[in-house]
Amino acid sequence: RRLTVDPGTRAARAADELAADEHQSVFPAPRLALVPARRSADIPAALGWSGPVNHDGDVARLCAVLRSWEDRFGIRVVALGFDALLLSVAAPPADLAEAEAVAAEHFAFCPDNVMQGTGTLRTYAKELVGETTWFFWWD
Repeated sequence: RRLTVDPGTRAARAADELAADEHQSVFPAPRLALVPARRSADIPAALGWSGPVNHDGDVARLCAVLRSWEDRFGIRVVALGFDALLLSVAAPPADLAEAEAVAAEHFAFCPDNVMQGTGTLRTYAKELVGETTWFFWWD
């Protein structure tokens, strides 16, 4: 998969949107943090984050998935909340077929996005086509 937008540039845009209160209900007072991690995908583990504890208590597994998405889609961790995660996406799925495969990965990663959100994988996949931010929350 070839990136058409620099992941750092996409992450900066997502951070600007976050600062402009686009996700105020989940991240009411965002703060800048410098995290000693080699890769963006390793940030949750470096911080000892436990956001998805109600779904999976092993943040290393979550970071392994993030590493895969970092390599394939140019994701960057933009924000972490108590039980929420916002990623920027430099190379989002371009069509529904690709988005359906990604939607299945998202469902395994965070079922709440589908079960408490769109209700079906197909509907969720439609939202992923061209989407430059991915938001996850765990109840």
